[in-house]
Amino acid sequence: MRCPFCAHDNSQVKDSRPTEDNTAIRRRRQCEGCGARFTTFERVQLREIAVIKSDDSRQHFERAKIEQSVSLACRKRGISQERIDQLVSGVQRQIEVSGEAEVTSKAIGEMVMDGLRQLDSVAYIRFASVYREFCDARDFEEFAGTVRDVAQG
Repeated sequence: MRCPFCAHDNSQVKDSRPTEDNTAIRRRRQCEGCGARFTTFERVQLREIAVIKSDDSRQHFERAKIEQSVSLACRKRGISQERIDQLVSGVQRQIEVSGEAEVTSKAIGEMVMDGLRQLDSVAYIRFASVYREFCDARDFEEFAGTVRDVAQG
């Protein structure tokens, strides 16, 4: 594993353990070149998956993109990184077990929306505002009204 600090090619694994949700292996490493310590994660990938974007272009599926979007939506909401990881792992599992080699970005967005709806209503609205491209305050009001109606009913 290449060191993120000095780019040396070799590092030693000092500690390995499963993550809280048992979907990855967390490895603490030490660079043989500069001695710096860093953490890597090893996850199972069942197959290569392409994401079909709204402009019909295709990109390689990247878990980190979902993780970044969810983390941003959950920012300052008191939601643990473990719960965010569980949501992202759940979305990734849904995609991988579908058996499809391609998935639309729209389908991924809906899976994330479903997960956030159950996790936190504010994070759900934040994500929806970007995903559904809210243009003004009225869009927020209307969407928040639907969230409130679902919570009450």
